[in-house]
Amino acid sequence: MKTYNNLYKFICSYENLKLAFEKAKKNKTNKDYVIKFKENLEEELRNLQKELELLTYKPRELKRFIVRDPKTRVIHASAFRDRVVYHALINIIEPIFEKVFIYDSYASRVNKGTLNGVIRFDKFKRKISNNGRTIRNSFDNNHVIGYVLKADIKHYFETINHEILLKILNRKIKDEKILFLIKQTLDNYEIKIKGVGIPLGNLTSQFFANVYLNELDYFIKHKLRIKYYIRYVDDFVIFHKNKKFLEYYKKEINLFLINELKLELHPNKSNIVPLRKGVNFLGYRIFYHYKLLRKCNLIKFKKNIEDKIFLYKEEILSYEELNASFEGWSGYAMWANTHKLRKNIRKELDLIKK
Repeated sequence: MKTYNNLYKFICSYENLKLAFEKAKKNKTNKDYVIKFKENLEEELRNLQKELELLTYKPRELKRFIVRDPKTRVIHASAFRDRVVYHALINIIEPIFEKVFIYDSYASRVNKGTLNGVIRFDKFKRKISNNGRTIRNSFDNNHVIGYVLKADIKHYFETINHEILLKILNRKIKDEKILFLIKQTLDNYEIKIKGVGIPLGNLTSQFFANVYLNELDYFIKHKLRIKYYIRYVDDFVIFHKNKKFLEYYKKEINLFLINELKLELHPNKSNIVPLRKGVNFLGYRIFYHYKLLRKCNLIKFKKNIEDKIFLYKEEILSYEELNASFEGWSGYAMWANTHKLRKNIRKELDLIKK
């Protein structure tokens, strides 16, 4: 296995910190904290560079807030200067791990994402159903053969073990200064159990989440030799024609998670579903011949667009910003049966523009 040392100097370089700043400010150029940081950009970056080089850098306290979308989640936001450091770290170490990630891991990766995950799901559902072959005595063409193990991990981000994560990282990264910096980010989170959990909302958390479950990916692909598997963060699906195989896989996967990663499958959200009944994955309920947006996603979007229409009418939000929000959602929703809904919202937006 190839390992990497003497990388810390690249994290600390001014050029890397400048690139990290450009990434950290993306879509946030009008925020006060970005404007303030940019006013003395070179000084701010030089200060960060010095702190990193002298190993005196310490991240600031995370800001905690709650979002309901509609599920209630606790998000922790880092100070902007810390986001710059985290981008600088990820700039250097992410390409190393990207080489070893499996193809079918779709979260927080270039050229992956939700829509590519859905396309892959469609390919796998055709494979295991023999291109939509229906069960015996079916009463419509959606009653296709095949099953899906739809699973997720119980309290995933809250239960990631720091010691295990650092060991996984250390297999590739042999630079002690980088591991020290990573430990600084992990320790900057007040948790119930010392050495357990990473915060939702951090750039580093998204990356560490993929690194940690790459262990599961390898177990599934190389030990169990499962062919049709897709993971998005801690949600994953496995396809098979035979339900008994999926029952066996579920048991073996849970044992691996408990014994090797100190995790476990969510008992209420890890089920074997007949393909004909539709599978909830990546915000859609996916049937063989069509997809529906999940009800919670529709509620979230409708509230979001209503809020933005109100802000536009109050002249707080520009029409361009309102329209961009709709177009972004529309690009996601068009993969489901939403033509009439999108058409009606488009008509409403055109009317208020006049």
